[in-house]
Amino acid sequence: MGGVPPPFAAIYFDCDSTLSAMEGVDELLRDVDPAFRAEIAALTDAAMNGDLPLAEVYDRRLSRLAPNERQLQHVGALYVERALPDAKDVVAALRSLGKVVGVVSGGLLVPVRAFAQFLGIDAAHVHAVPLQFDAAGNYRDFDRSSLLWRNQGKVELLRSLPADHRPLAFVGDGVTDLETQGTADLFIGFGGVVARPAVMQRAEVSVTAPRLAAVLPHVLTEGERAQLAAHPQFCSLLPA
Repeated sequence: MGGVPPPFAAIYFDCDSTLSAMEGVDELLRDVDPAFRAEIAALTDAAMNGDLPLAEVYDRRLSRLAPNERQLQHVGALYVERALPDAKDVVAALRSLGKVVGVVSGGLLVPVRAFAQFLGIDAAHVHAVPLQFDAAGNYRDFDRSSLLWRNQGKVELLRSLPADHRPLAFVGDGVTDLETQGTADLFIGFGGVVARPAVMQRAEVSVTAPRLAAVLPHVLTEGERAQLAAHPQFCSLLPA
């Protein structure tokens, strides 16, 4: 295993294609022109694979999509619908051990925060990009002071977290998640939804099983695993 071994005080997750088996931006594209959908999907994929700077993609994508508040609420509901089947139990298991569980996402704050609430994650530990709306709920801009709409933003955010969140493990599927390797005490590349070669090949630890529980052996001590194994709600999360 690379990085710092357990125990960890905090476990932070990416949202899209990690906690939920979808990309929020894809859902915002459902009702747009197919050519535009293909253009935005290609931009998103290029950013996630590290072929284009995230900031360039982010600005172009949101200015074209201009999502309103109603659309964001719909995306939040879809995150819940497509949550990894064991995500809620994994969050509960980690919290039962006294660990901070959080989300650091380049996604949009309204739907990410709604999904995190469903999972049982405290709002104070949810970090994503806020949008600005007019009085009618129409899109005006995104919060350009946010760290999370550009490359290395997740690194800066992790550095800003309280000292008592260390040691900290980070779990994610994309290149912006991989950037946290070396800042997080352990980075786990999650390929259970989308296995991106650039991430899977370079991550200190990588998992490809389509279960969030696949990360648990890498972030828990033997004693913590024994605690979960003795708990009727959580014992099924651990490998036999």
